[in-house]
Amino acid sequence: MNHSGNVDQDDILRARNVLLGSGRRTPREEVDAYRVLVRVSPASYLPRLAEALQRLSYDSDSGEPHAARLALRQEAVAVARSIDPAEPNRADLLYGALDACQRELYRVGRRAEGLALRAEMLAIGRAEAELSGQPVVRGLREWAAGLSEEGRYAEAADAMTEVVAAILPEGPGGGGLAWSLLEWIAALHDAGRSDEALAAFETLVGMEAAEAAHDRGPMACHFHALIGYARLLDTYGRGERAALVRHEALALLTELADTGERTSWSGYQTTFWAVLLSFSGADSEPPASGAPRPPSGTTPMHWSPDIKRRCFDGLHALGEEVDALAARAAEDPDRHLAAAVRLHRVFTVRSAAYWEHRTHLFAERVRSLFDDGVDLARSLSRQDPADGTRTLAGALIDRSAFHAAAREFGPALDDFRQALRCLGEVR
Repeated sequence: MNHSGNVDQDDILRARNVLLGSGRRTPREEVDAYRVLVRVSPASYLPRLAEALQRLSYDSDSGEPHAARLALRQEAVAVARSIDPAEPNRADLLYGALDACQRELYRVGRRAEGLALRAEMLAIGRAEAELSGQPVVRGLREWAAGLSEEGRYAEAADAMTEVVAAILPEGPGGGGLAWSLLEWIAALHDAGRSDEALAAFETLVGMEAAEAAHDRGPMACHFHALIGYARLLDTYGRGERAALVRHEALALLTELADTGERTSWSGYQTTFWAVLLSFSGADSEPPASGAPRPPSGTTPMHWSPDIKRRCFDGLHALGEEVDALAARAAEDPDRHLAAAVRLHRVFTVRSAAYWEHRTHLFAERVRSLFDDGVDLARSLSRQDPADGTRTLAGALIDRSAFHAAAREFGPALDDFRQALRCLGEVR
């Protein structure tokens, strides 16, 4: 239906001139023009308006987010929803508008609304998968991450189980499977499904071993996977199996110290290390009552913006708390040293996630934290040999993994051997 009679003809002419003119038009001018023309020909201009609103939600001149971007993204969602379902690109336009809008809702702390939009994205993905017959459902990983942040661990685990079942038959491919496996392991662990989490970790270890053996992936990733697997085995009381896995890691690290990587890799193994380190530290940093927490097993890139801001903006204050507690521990180790060791690790893990995500110079940003962690744990082992020695082993393994991530395989081997001596697993 043509509604041009309800629109001022001069407005229509100006809008068309803006779009047809040879000069450069601003995103604002483009949106204003489409808002007029959509009343004349909705079928032609609703998709264009949805796209133009998305572009306007960013300031094209400064690169900074537009002050009104939430309102613009909400309008883009409303416009995309009103597109005729018969329009071939409707699903993609609506999914993209929903995705941008949910990120902004999370950024401003409107989490329930953001999660609701992720549910709508998932519904689009399921409809697409049903029509195409493809097993991979778009939006399912984002939905799982949102559930995990809200503490809905059983649902998150089910969602990630579905994700992995869809992509596992395709194999490692471009590396995406490893990240999904990490998210799956964490979701299963958070849901209390220990046997499934261990089986999933064994799948990851086996895949990384095969990739490294055929020079399709870094040996360091295999090493990090073995360390993470051993930690989880210890968590679930499988100490004998954990010791065997650590010996396997020792043999691999010995080879790395002797020869280095057989192939040069781009560096994604450092992110792999950081995610596994964060996963190992997630249980040490329980959220405040009712507060969401980062989905363990994922990179900060996939955390919701408000959680990322809360975790990382508080680093300075947390560092001051660590320093104050360390000072108290120096004066009264019986009362404060064990707590100082625990809090220092929380700070180290969070700092590693922050700096690895931001700069290739991450090693120099966090090196002293791993050194200090070993020093604190060594003091604890002298004060309390029974528990402190195992804590020292953990700190040495943390620093060994850090050295491996920084491609310092000789120091990594030295620390790892010391750790196994602390555990009585080597002489």
